[in-house]
Order: sequence, then C-alpha cells, then structure tokens
Amino acid sequence: MSLNLASILRCSAAKYPTNPAMTIGDKTLNYATLDAYARAFAGGLQGLGIKPGQHVALMLPNVPHFTMAYYGSHYAAAPVVPLNVLLTADEVHYHLDDSDAVVLVAWEGFYEAAHAAFLRSEGCKHLIVVKADPSDLTADAGVTNFTALLGSATPVTELPATMPDDTAVVLYTSGTTGRPKGAELTHFNLYYNGEYAGSRLMPLTAETVGLVALPLFHSFGQTVLQNAVLRVGGHLILMPRFEPTAAFELLVKHEISLFAGVPTMYFALLHHPKAGDYDLSSLQFCVSGGSAMPVEVMKAFDARYGVSILEGYGLSETSPVASFNVLDRPKKAGTIGLPIEGVEFRLIDGDGKRVTESDTAGEIQIKGHNVMKGYYKRPEVNAETIVDGWFATGDIGMVDDEGYYRIVDRKKDMIIRGGYNVYPREIEEVLYGHPAIGEAAVIGIAHPSHGEEVKAVVALKAGAEATTAELAAYCKERLAAYKYPRVFEIIAELPKGATGKILKRELR
Repeated sequence: MSLNLASILRCSAAKYPTNPAMTIGDKTLNYATLDAYARAFAGGLQGLGIKPGQHVALMLPNVPHFTMAYYGSHYAAAPVVPLNVLLTADEVHYHLDDSDAVVLVAWEGFYEAAHAAFLRSEGCKHLIVVKADPSDLTADAGVTNFTALLGSATPVTELPATMPDDTAVVLYTSGTTGRPKGAELTHFNLYYNGEYAGSRLMPLTAETVGLVALPLFHSFGQTVLQNAVLRVGGHLILMPRFEPTAAFELLVKHEISLFAGVPTMYFALLHHPKAGDYDLSSLQFCVSGGSAMPVEVMKAFDARYGVSILEGYGLSETSPVASFNVLDRPKKAGTIGLPIEGVEFRLIDGDGKRVTESDTAGEIQIKGHNVMKGYYKRPEVNAETIVDGWFATGDIGMVDDEGYYRIVDRKKDMIIRGGYNVYPREIEEVLYGHPAIGEAAVIGIAHPSHGEEVKAVVALKAGAEATTAELAAYCKERLAAYKYPRVFEIIAELPKGATGKILKRELR
C-alpha cells in the first residue's frame, strides 16, 4: 500500500475545492488553486530533471509558496529539506551538502545567503527564487524564478506511489550540540502524526481557522498547523513573523479558533499592554510545545481568555508529537501529558536501568510510529540513539502515578554542583514566580571547587525593577542550598531561535 503526504492536499482539494485554504494579508487561495500550484511545481521539478528520491531544500518563511513547494515536491516523490530562514550562507551551504539537496527554493528576502551557498555547493544544481521581479535575478546557471517555473511547467496529474516508510522530510535538528543532523521522517511518520493532532488531540473540522505564527520550516508548525488543518479542509492564516500586536489583530479579524505556539508567544500575548482590549472568544484550541510552559503563564493565560492550553512534548525526531495533555482527561499544568496513542515512553537511569518508581528522574526514551528512520548518513549515531526501536531523547523526565510525564531538564543542561544533580527547569519555575521576571534561563558555569555553579540569566518585565541581591534572596528562600543560583545576570532580552525557544547555548 502506497502513501504520500501530498494526499493531504489532494484529498481536501477534491472534497473542498472552493474552501479557503490559506490567507496572507488580503490574498486568499482556495484548495483547488493551492493544489494546482503544487502540481505545477512538481511538473517544474520534473522539467528540471529532478528524479524521485532526490532532495529539495526549502528556505521559505510562512508564505503560501512553502506549502506549494512542500506538497509539490511530494507530488514529484522528492523528499523535502526545510531550512531555518535565519541561517547564514555558511550554514545553508552545510545543510545543502549534508542533505544532498539538488534543489534550493528560497524567498527573495534570503536570496543573498541562499545564492552564496548555492554557488559553493557541489551537489545543488538548481536555485529557485520566489521573487516578484524576475529581472532582478543573477544570471547564473541554474537560477530560476518560482513563478516562471510554474507558468512553464506541465502539471503532475497523478500521485506517485511512494511507500509509507519512504523518506518524506529530512528535518535538521537545532544543533545545540555539534553540527545539526537531519532526521529522516517518513510519509507515515508525518501523515499519522498530523492525523492524530487534527482528529484525536483536537477535533478539527473544515470550519477550523488556524493562525500560523510558528515557522512552517519547523516540525511543530508543519504537523500541528499545516498538515493537521489542511487535512480537514480548514483555513490557515499565515503570519510570516510573530509580533504580538499583529497576532492579536489577526486573531480578532479572522476569528481564529486554533492557536499553536511556544511559551514565549503566550507570554508576549499575555503581557501585551493592550491585551485586555482584544476579544479572543473565538479561540477553541490552544496548544503549546517547543519548550516547557511556565505554570504561572499557563494559568494566567487560561484565566484571562477562558481557554485551556494543552501542553505537549515532542522532538524533530518524533514527527514531532509524542505526548500531550488531552481534552478528555484532566489537564495537569507543568506536565507534558500522556504518550499519544501507539507510542510508548520509558525512563532510563544513569546506569542504563529502567526507572520503575514514580517521581524518579530518568532519560525519556520513545518507541512508536512517530520515531524517525534515523539521522541521514549517520549510521554510528543511529546505532547509539535508536536501540531496539527505542529513541533516546536526551531529556530527563519523571512520571507520576497516573502516567503523566514532566520534563525535568535536558540531559546536557543538567548541572552537577558539588556532586549534586541540579535541574535548571526546577529553578526556572521558581524564577518565573517572581513578579518582576519576564524571562529566565538557568545554566551551569565552571567553578574551581564545586565543578559547576548555578547561574540565572533573567529579563525583567517592562517597567519592573529588581536587583540581583533581591533575586538571590527570593531563590534562597524557595530552593535547597545546593540548588539556588549564586550568580545572576539581568539582561534586556534572552536570545531565542526562530521558534521562540530560549537559546541556552548562546548564554553559555
């Protein structure tokens, strides 16, 4: 039995041809048009000589062209390599060559980095640029305008017979340790994960209107928004870059019913100076992932807007959804919920033994239909990371008596102070409870006698004041002696990645 991700768009276009599929600004594409563009893109790839199985890299923001090229590549049986649009030319070059991409599709705003990387790449033969004015393109061999390519192509009519375990997307990890690695996700991985998100996690329908503030190049945005919503014939409102005022305006104007975001987005909306002026009564579903949601932020957002944020957990390597708080069971704030249907979790201690006691820390390992095939061209890493089907996440977690998991910390983020394990996540929860703190991150720094010392880096809320001495006293009151930070730094804003996740590696 064959399976192809493009069937998501193909089936919805057949069932809901005139329904709005995507809106950006004042422009809306219906399903029939979006599907026609995707088929034309596939024909364009074939016209360039792209063969099934060859990789197509996308360096596109939240614009309809991402979805056209994403499903269009699948119509041509070409796996997709979504790239972070903030990458430098050197980084793009690395991703192109590491993934063996033969095509790079880039937005005009990122043309400089994309073009420089394309010229340096040995294997990438075609650069397709989404650019309003084709005459502005450099006249290098292999450089093509996106619109011109579609206009001259013979659209694909049939869906290719790819297999469920064929690679659909090579999704590069954030590279917090070492160089980024490409997680090979299959058509089944992604199709089933999107189906779960849009039917069992949230009962989405053709009436669903979702705000796409998460980047589509990230697994969270691809699965929970693009694939889940388009599968049911819903409507996506595209936001190329998250900004709280603009987000509020879109939430109200389009009567958004689904919002998916990372904790920093919820925080920005909650603490917006005019947050109380916006009517968000249309919201039915709010989901959070990417990093742990501070409990106080969740409770405050739920109370203000009359919603219940469902927090979940996953990784690029798990398509990404692995566990979630669900609608038909009590929500436990501060947890990542229960493993999704068909997925197993287990906790492994430092000696490689399974943790059987509740509320005892261990590394989370995951097994199930959502786990990647492996890292592209990394057999040695795969042999260590996936053993007997169990994927070692590197995240430290605990499970309670009811089966709800919570993240204690990243394995690599754990601080060992004087022989004691210190989990930054626990300290960050305390810091977020301080009325002056807007953002917080805890890291380990070298110490001559303790090995590592605990350091807190915080950003204060607008107009708030606090001294490092006050913050130290606040933590000392609430944390064991070996846990509370001895070193504090107050900065204007914590560094974040494209998805809004705080980048501890930059703080280090």
